[in-house]
Amino acid sequence: MPTNDEVINALLDKGASANDISDKIKDMLFVKSAKRVDDVKQDVSSSLFADQETESEPETANEVDQEEESND
Repeated sequence: MPTNDEVINALLDKGASANDISDKIKDMLFVKSAKRVDDVKQDVSSSLFADQETESEPETANEVDQEEESND
């Protein structure tokens, strides 16, 4: 991952091409965004699966009630 100093040096370097500078900036932004996604991924997945577990519990209770009614 290019550091901020490397990007600034590339900007100040008159011999650096625009593509090189652009690539360094893109690499830096990609790494930052990947880190943010990794940081949030655990929270999102736990909240998503926690909601599914609480929703599935009432369904099983309804199935038991339906079986008891059909047996009567």
